[in-house]
Amino acid sequence: MSDFSISDGLSSEGSMNVNGNGNGNAMRKSCWYEEEIEENLRWCFALKSILHTGASQYQDIQLLDTKPFGKALVLDGKLQSAEIDEFIYHESLVHPPLLHHTNPKTIFIMGGGEGSTAREILRHKTVEKVIMCDIDQEVVNFCKSYLVVNKEAFYDPRLELVINDARAELERRDEVYDVIIGDLADPIEGGPCYQLYTKSFYESVIKPRLSKGGIFVTQAGPAGIFSHTEVFSCIFNTLSQVFKYVVPYSAHIPSYADTWGWVMASEYPFTLTADELDLRIKQRIQGEYRYLDGKTFISSSTLSKAVRKSLDNETHVYTEGNARFIYGHGKQL
Repeated sequence: MSDFSISDGLSSEGSMNVNGNGNGNAMRKSCWYEEEIEENLRWCFALKSILHTGASQYQDIQLLDTKPFGKALVLDGKLQSAEIDEFIYHESLVHPPLLHHTNPKTIFIMGGGEGSTAREILRHKTVEKVIMCDIDQEVVNFCKSYLVVNKEAFYDPRLELVINDARAELERRDEVYDVIIGDLADPIEGGPCYQLYTKSFYESVIKPRLSKGGIFVTQAGPAGIFSHTEVFSCIFNTLSQVFKYVVPYSAHIPSYADTWGWVMASEYPFTLTADELDLRIKQRIQGEYRYLDGKTFISSSTLSKAVRKSLDNETHVYTEGNARFIYGHGKQL
């Protein structure tokens, strides 16, 4: 949830600059983005400019040019990704499931409108077709316009862009997919995506759309020592009710001011060693990862004692009538 004094998520601050000569008349003005992480905790950083602010049918949208993190996409008052460190999030989301799959050819992305997830998928030489299904045409349009790093992905002939609700699109299609990726907005109260984290959705929609050996992965919210009980632990537990093998993992994202979590699930075990992952990276990937390798993934899936204990003891199952949300509120439809 963002707090706006000039406009949503933005504030203007004048601070006194007192130099050694005792001249306290000089004022330094800055424009700041501020996000309320929880009731008594806020995270803010300085802006160069505001590139876009508005609202679509589904969510409030901002594209900001920040001083510490470059261009940043903000939806419903929550930072989604930032130019400087988005590679950590997107490499962690995409490559573990594709590398663990024996031969990933067809991929379905739920969400992913900014194009970064598609960009990373299309680095895999085995991939023949990617369906990117995002509900919000406006988000897709301005990301195509402003996020130059993803231009090639949007025009890759292997990518099919669909504007629709991900659940409706998966239910409409007959084909199955080697990997399904949940690159969805955070589950916040009133937001457009929380129904796509439920047991019924995983059971009746996701699992039947996976091919033999198929893998599902979703972003799963904050996974820090204190924040992991918001949604990370119950998303893990919910997927554990549906799939035989479930792997939670996490990484620190500087622009999020927290550790972030993902959960990978399949009916087939995840058995690759660090060396085997590195070999697949060498054989399959165009270019070089900036963040991920075999040892990094093994480390990221080795959670702290406190988080492991919470996941082991978690009993909450995510349903539409019994949902958990991270702090904040979405656009009321």
